[in-house]
Amino acid sequence: MPRREYNEDLFKNSTMTFGEHLEELRTCLFNSLTGLVIGFLVGLFLGRAVVGMIQAPLVSAMTDYYETESAKKVAEIAAGIEARGGSGAADLQETAEFIERENLLLDQAYISPHYLLEQLKAAYPDELAAVKVPKADNSAEMTRDKMIRLLMWRPAEDDQRTKVTSLNAQEPFAIYVKAALLVGVVIASPWIFYQIWSFVAAGLYPHEKYYVHVFLPFSLGLFLLGASLAFFFVFEPVLDFLLGFNAWLKIDPEPRITEWLSFVLILPIGFGIAFQLPLVMLFLERIGIFDVEAYLSKWRIAILVIFTLSMFLTPADPYSMLLMAVPLTVLYFGGVLLCQLMPKRQSPYDNKD
Repeated sequence: MPRREYNEDLFKNSTMTFGEHLEELRTCLFNSLTGLVIGFLVGLFLGRAVVGMIQAPLVSAMTDYYETESAKKVAEIAAGIEARGGSGAADLQETAEFIERENLLLDQAYISPHYLLEQLKAAYPDELAAVKVPKADNSAEMTRDKMIRLLMWRPAEDDQRTKVTSLNAQEPFAIYVKAALLVGVVIASPWIFYQIWSFVAAGLYPHEKYYVHVFLPFSLGLFLLGASLAFFFVFEPVLDFLLGFNAWLKIDPEPRITEWLSFVLILPIGFGIAFQLPLVMLFLERIGIFDVEAYLSKWRIAILVIFTLSMFLTPADPYSMLLMAVPLTVLYFGGVLLCQLMPKRQSPYDNKD
């Protein structure tokens, strides 16, 4: 069959000048920003609920931390009573089981016996008229051992140690605005991803633009999957590790809401972006930049890059880095498998016979 001659550029309608690319970028950025503003306005109505949801993992981890610390203190007190030959150790252990069941936290206070008796006699003068108040010790001679130790139990939800703090009056308002912005990003993410892929499609040939329509829903789904994984499965082990390190160093944590929100923003967004990996791999393979053989031959370098990027996309702790790097390693090989399972569409301009 004779070869047909083509006298015109088949791709002439697919080319764009540099200025046209800049104009397309400006349009996509403006549309994305408009969608983000609309999502932010919606987020203002949901900001309070979102702030509560954001605090929930931290409050839960702080409660577990102080419950563990309370159990340790009760065990130490019981051991001290038993060592002195006292009879209250068993009762204290039963109390410990009760407070664990009722979600109570231990606190301690010391009071002078002289002051305590004075206050009791003042409150019940008739009943305690015969009780003599001993002479108070000189303040220079007073020691903790001569005072009465009181064990107090507070519900975990009312204990100030389990609450997230702010250091100035304007900080809660800033948190509310940031929470609304976070909601705006989530709500506007389908529109933002559409604009991103529209800009990518503007620079492709007609036979390549098909992939944009396929990739858009998968891209959005992977982003939400990564963000959900971070929020629902990564926060807990990371917090357990960090608070466990606090306990090891004997430093009680007092987390600020601003610092925690920054942590909350970094992890889900970092996970969502990183989870685009298999889609990016498939896209690069389809447009001919890489192929399956290249992905397989360079897998060691790819894993090194994945762990390095995970170190920068997550806070400075090994747990969050590993919890990002391991799924990304699986996704890398999943991307290779995806390239093999999805046959490459043939360009209509490849066969000219």
